Amino acid sequence: MHETAPAVPAGPGVSLDELDLALVTALQVAPRAPWSQLAGPLGVDAATLSRRWARLREAGVAWVTCYPAAGQVGYAALALIEVSCVPQAREDLAQTIARHPQALGVEVVSGSCDLLLTVATGSMELMSSYVLALGRIASVTATRTHLVQHLNREGSRWRFDSLSRGQQRDLAEPAGGAAGGGAAVLTVEERRLVLALGPDGRRPVAALAAELGRPESSIRRALGTLLHGDGKAVLRCEASLPHAGWHSTATLWMSVAPTELALAAEEMAQLKETRLAASTASEANLLSVVWLHALDDLARYEARLAALMPSVRVLNRVVTLRWVKRMGRLLSQDGRSVASVPMDLWQPIP
Repeated sequence: MHETAPAVPAGPGVSLDELDLALVTALQVAPRAPWSQLAGPLGVDAATLSRRWARLREAGVAWVTCYPAAGQVGYAALALIEVSCVPQAREDLAQTIARHPQALGVEVVSGSCDLLLTVATGSMELMSSYVLALGRIASVTATRTHLVQHLNREGSRWRFDSLSRGQQRDLAEPAGGAAGGGAAVLTVEERRLVLALGPDGRRPVAALAAELGRPESSIRRALGTLLHGDGKAVLRCEASLPHAGWHSTATLWMSVAPTELALAAEEMAQLKETRLAASTASEANLLSVVWLHALDDLARYEARLAALMPSVRVLNRVVTLRWVKRMGRLLSQDGRSVASVPMDLWQPIP
C-alpha cells in the first residue's frame, strides 16, 4: 500500500495565525482556486499566499484532500464502528486499522468503546466483509456498527469562518452534486484520478496527467466533471485542530421519533459546532460529530440541542482522546498530517 508523506518534516513550532486561518477557510470554499483568485478577497498578494500554503502544507498543519462523494457510497456502505479491544493492544490496533483504505477515520476515544472508526466501502457486501474481518483480529473483543442512512451535513461543508460571508460568496465555486445521492457512478479512470488527488487536492494538472498517462486537456475536463458537473468527488481543506484552536471532538448518538428525524437532523446541521450530522439505522437514529474549542463546550452544545429539539434524547457520547487518522490522513499526536493512505473504497477486504 502506498503512503505519501509531506516533503519536509513537520515542525512543532508551526501554528496558524489570522492570515493562515483566512487562507485555510478560503481553500475550504474553493480548494483548487489559483492564488491570484484568492488574493483579492484575502487582501494579500498571490506570492505571499503561495508561500504561506507551502509552509503550512510542508509542516503538515494544513492540507487539501479528495475523496468519493456521498453519492458513491450506497446504503450500508458508510458506517461508524465502535471497537473494543484488550487495553494493551489499543495503540497497535489503532495504527494497524489506520492503514486500511476503507477506514477513513480512526479515533482513540473515551466512553463506551476504545476506538471509533469511520468506514466507507464501495458496496454493502464489502462493508459486511470489513466488519467480519475486524472481528477476526485477535485483540478485538467487540464491535458495534452504526450504518448511516442519510448525511445531512458532512465535513467538507464545515468552515473555520475566518472570512466574512461576503468574502466566502466571492470565492464560492459552482455547486456540484457532491452532497447528494444521485451522482453517476465513478468510472475506473475517474477512481484513479480521485486516488491521485487524495494526497494533495491541489496537485497541478500537469502532474496528474504525467502520473495517469493522459493528456492535460483530458484531465481538465475530467476534473470539471468530477468536482463541479456530476459532483462525483469532493475536495476538502483540513487543518490540525489544536493548531487552529479546536481542542476537543465528541460524537453523540441520539434518539428521536421517526416523524421528527428529518427536521431534527436539519436543525442540528445548522449549529456551528456540528461537523457531521446524519440519520442512522440503529436504536440511536441520529448522530452528530462535534468540534469544540474546549471540552466544557460540549455541555453547552447539548443544552442548545435540548432547547431546539426537546424530544431528542442523547443515548451515548464519546470524546476523542486522539485522532490517529482523519479522512485518509495519518496524524501525529498534535494533529499534524504525517502521511496519506489512499481511500480506495473498492479494494477487496483481505
